[in-house]
Order: sequence, then structure tokens, then C-alpha cells
Amino acid sequence: MAEPPASPDTPCSPAARDGLDRPVRSESSCEDRSNAESLDRLLPPVGAGRSPRKRTTSQCKSEPPLLRTSKRTIYTAGRPPWYNEHGTQSKEAFAIGLGGGSASGKTTVARMIIEALDVPWVVLLSMDSFYKVLTKQQQEQAAQNNFNFDHPDAFDFDLIVSTLKKLKQGKSVKVPIYDFTTHSRKKDWKTLYGANVIIFEGIMAFSDKTLLELLDMKIFVDTDSDIRLVRRLRRDISERGRDIEGVIKQYNKFVKPAFDQYIQPTMRVADIVVPRGSGNTVAIDLIVQHVHSQLEERKLRWDMAALASAHQCHPLPQTLSVLKSTPQVRGMHTIIRDKETSRDEFIFYSKRLMRLLIEHALSFLPFQDCVVQTPQGKDYAGKCYAGKQITGVSILRAGETMEPALRAVCKDVRIGTILIQTNQLTGEPELHYLRLPKDISDDHVILMDCTVSTGAAAMMAVRVLLDHDVPEDKIFLLSLLMAEMGVHSVAYAFPRVRIITTAVDKRVNDLFRIIPGIGNFGDRYFGTDAIPDGSDEEEVASTS
Repeated sequence: MAEPPASPDTPCSPAARDGLDRPVRSESSCEDRSNAESLDRLLPPVGAGRSPRKRTTSQCKSEPPLLRTSKRTIYTAGRPPWYNEHGTQSKEAFAIGLGGGSASGKTTVARMIIEALDVPWVVLLSMDSFYKVLTKQQQEQAAQNNFNFDHPDAFDFDLIVSTLKKLKQGKSVKVPIYDFTTHSRKKDWKTLYGANVIIFEGIMAFSDKTLLELLDMKIFVDTDSDIRLVRRLRRDISERGRDIEGVIKQYNKFVKPAFDQYIQPTMRVADIVVPRGSGNTVAIDLIVQHVHSQLEERKLRWDMAALASAHQCHPLPQTLSVLKSTPQVRGMHTIIRDKETSRDEFIFYSKRLMRLLIEHALSFLPFQDCVVQTPQGKDYAGKCYAGKQITGVSILRAGETMEPALRAVCKDVRIGTILIQTNQLTGEPELHYLRLPKDISDDHVILMDCTVSTGAAAMMAVRVLLDHDVPEDKIFLLSLLMAEMGVHSVAYAFPRVRIITTAVDKRVNDLFRIIPGIGNFGDRYFGTDAIPDGSDEEEVASTS
């Protein structure tokens, strides 16, 4: 099965337990482990004649959301930039369904496809995560190997369909984490985002009509029944702490009849049948070629040229608010824009501007009338914040320099972070890290980035907030310096987002640097060396 199993106690240890939390005899467990190891010799070599592949690890709670392959690191919980110059998604993700019997090698085939595709953003979704919550009676049956996990009724198809729909739309989803040792869902859920390619694998992947309609490509992995039995014995004994007698009993009573009745008939709806599973490298290569052609047709690329030209000659939007250019503000801009300014002075005057910017932004929050009593016993008709809470979200790395100013004026403010960087091969902004406070959807969110040129990173960050159910009109984008191009892009895509800055420059050059600009804010603030091409790091992180 596809979901990486929870780590049970070592079967040979006296602490090992079964599904009812009863001690398992260590002698039989050790014997079962030996049986599992001896089963390895019965399996045919995978990919004979080819160079051995490096081990591919899937995400779990203790690991980062990625797949490490022999070619590259592939992120499996990322945000692809599928939004055009209007801020809307161009095309849905390409969804591949992988069906086949238990232990047929579906997960291995999926990972081989992922590695051969060599696309940066994928999601590997296992049907094993969607087993239904068992009743107490069903739990007892499962512990005695008397519950049929290979029947369509064992899966929560409604949750599967809703999850896959959201992933195809590029939205974030929460996926259950299933524990095979206790036959139950864990309390924790894992969060995934959509990607260029979604691979959904499971024994009943083709058993639901609604689910079939969401799959753009259907692949059935056809593996000899003897090989599947040996693999299942090895996996359940060595990884899930079960005894060989129980595994064989379950196989004969449930697994084999279910394959004949429910799984094998679905082969007829498959677009491609892969005999021998992961050993059929020719079929896998053909699958990869087809997926590549489909991705090319969908053109899941950030169209920077369209983004740059879409809003030329338009008046600045009404959602933009620029801090009044007083002599004080103008003077501080003069200092931080001067390339001869020392780092200490750059930091000092940047912090002053940040404080003024934050104070200015707070005036746009909702306030309501309230009356308080002064120390003299008199009523004062004043104003108080009408929202629930304020959360600051910084776009790393420069955006985090604005956090102290926000904390200084907002008591008990919560802070989240988003890391967006550019893929140097594709020129696409990509989400690499995300940490947001819980229940952020109820808050007014101040999104912070020190410079915004094209607005690509800002648009992606806003999308992330929207995916976490933050209302658009509760998002405030703050930046020390913005280019007109970035202002237009963000405002056109998200007309209810409030944009607040201390200055707007007119031009962006061919390297997407703001002209006259401020230079690389992060390097000047943190004292790091500039990147080779001299581009603003924050601008490169949001463009190409």
C-alpha cells in the first residue's frame, strides 16, 4: 500500500503489541521477521539490467514534504504558480490514477514516474489514507484479521473525491494519517497543496464513477498474483508487525476474492495496463512522454511577459495607499536609496520607515465606537478595534525585517512566514516553506515584503492566504517600495486586497529590478553578498 506505515515497535522486541494493545510474543515475531527476509529471495529483481535506483522516501510527519530521488529533490507539498496576469488559474493539474491489486507495485511505479517526469511539484496521494473510521466491533474484527479492508465500503470515497477536486484546483487540503498497526486514523492530519501532477494510487482507484471523472489518465499495474502475495507477506510481517498465519488468512478470505470481484474488472477502464509493474520500464517511459505532452499543452507556466504588459498606462488602483511624502519620509528614502549609505544607517532608517508604514496601515483596520471612563470620571467617546485578531505574515527573507515594527505597535500579534523562491530553470516562483498560525481565517492579515517589483511573489502569497480561507478584504499587503507593475498586478488579480507602501517607482528593467529602486534590500540589511547578476533578491524571488 502507498501510505508509509507508522513505525510500530520492533517485532522482535518484547514491547511489540498487536492492534488490541496486547503484547506480542517476541519468539514468533522474530520467526516472522526471518520469514519476511527469506521471502525477499522469491521476488524477481526490479529493473534488471539497469543501474540501481536510489531509495525514494515519501513524506511523513517527521520528514519534510519531499521526495528524494537519484536526480533531484521533488517537493510534494508546494504551491505552483498556475495563475495568469488576471490572477486566475490557467489550467487544472494533471491527475494520474494508479490502480491494481494489493502489493502490485503501484507506489514504486508512481515514484518511478515522478522521477522520470522531473517536474518540481508533484503530489502523491494514497488511497490508504482514506480508510473509514472503524467502530469498536470492527476494530476487534480487524485485530483478528476478520475485517475486509479490500472492499469498496472500507474507503471514504466522499472525502477522496472532495480532496482530489481541491488539489486539482490548486487549493490546500488536509489528508488523514492512517495507522496500520491500530487500524485507525491518527489525530494529526497532513496538509498538501496542488501541483503540476497529482498521482492518486490505490486498489480501488477506479471503483467510483465520480472519482474516475477526475482522473486525466488511468493506469492499471498488473502484477502476477504469486509475486503480490510474497510482497504482501514480506511487508505485513516486517513493517506492520503481523504474523504469517494472520496475513495468509486475510489474503485467502478477503484480499484474493476482492481482487477477483472488484479490482481486476476495473482493468477495462484503464487507459494503460502495465504488466510486471515497476519492471516494465518501456511502459513507464511511454507514460512519462504522454504526461510531458499534456503538461506542455496545459502550459502551466507563469506568463511574465503578459503580466508585465497587461496593465500598462492604467491609473493606479484605489486600493493603493502611499504614505504621505513628507520631507521626513523623503529624507529617509534618500538615505536608504543611496548606495554609499553604511549598513548601520540603512538598517536604522529602514526601521523608522517600517514603523511609520505599520502605523499608517493600522488606520485601515475596522474600528467601532466605544465609550470609556477617564480617571476624572468622565466619559470619552473613542474607537476600538472591531476585528478578532491581527496576524502578520512575512515573505522571507526580507519581509521578516518588518516583524519587530509590527510587534512594537500591535500587542499579542501572531506571526507567520512564507518562503517563496524562483526556480532558476523555469523562472517560476515556488513556495518552499509555509508556517501560518491556526485559525488564521478569522484574522486581519498584514502581509509583509520589503520590495515588490512584478508582484509575482505577493500574488502567490495572497493565494496561499486565500487557500487558508482568509477573506480577500482582510489582507493588507505592506511594502517599503513597490513598482507600478507590481501594484497593478496585485490589484487587478485581487481587487479587495489593500496595498500599502511608502513609495511607488515607475519602472522595472529587463531583469525585473525596480528603477531607480533600492537595491537588494536583504543583502544591504543583513550584510550578505549580492547575488551574481546584481538583481534584487526579493525581486528575483518573485519573478525570474
